[in-house]
Amino acid sequence: METSVDELPLSDASCIVDLMSGMGELWRSLSNKLSVSARVVGVDLSYEMARRTPREWSFASEIRVEDVLAWDGPSGFADVVVSSFGLKTFDREQQRCLAEIVARMLKAGGSYSFIEISVPPFVPLRFLYMLYLNNIIPIIGRLLLGNPDCYRMLGAYTDAFGNASHFAQCLREGGLKIPPCCPAEYGSLDLIWTFAPCQRQFTFIEVHVHILYKRG
Repeated sequence: METSVDELPLSDASCIVDLMSGMGELWRSLSNKLSVSARVVGVDLSYEMARRTPREWSFASEIRVEDVLAWDGPSGFADVVVSSFGLKTFDREQQRCLAEIVARMLKAGGSYSFIEISVPPFVPLRFLYMLYLNNIIPIIGRLLLGNPDCYRMLGAYTDAFGNASHFAQCLREGGLKIPPCCPAEYGSLDLIWTFAPCQRQFTFIEVHVHILYKRG
């Protein structure tokens, strides 16, 4: 999680929007970098996830239990938009709508970052990976949350999602330039895209594969 926010310009950010915020898994990483005057707005469809989100942070926080695709937030109000592991729940048309929403809500000069898992192209690993998502993760959900339903559909969503190439194209069409998706021959592909119009930089942070992008 730390990697997904490391290169974002958070120290001067006043408003950060966390889409599909879950239980605020990114917020601990954000708290290490945000000023006390910053405000984080989490948007998630699940009341249970929102209820379990910690509220005690150095920054102000707001949690909205809403469908992000139907959320009528103002235009150009977010310095930074982040999202972790929620993209897989959207079909192709919803991904296009989400890309438009991200482009609309960002201020001029704003930044965004997404991190998501995708299906390994290496067939034997794909089988083991999907077995893990479909069978092991719901058990962990039961142990940690007392309810596996939050993760019951994880394997199905990931399998249907495949990879982030379609969403990448939607972002490009929305005016947010990102690097080409890099194929991972082994293992799942974790993608991080960041957009900061003040700089130009393209960096591979890790093997298989975190992708970081900034542009002017």
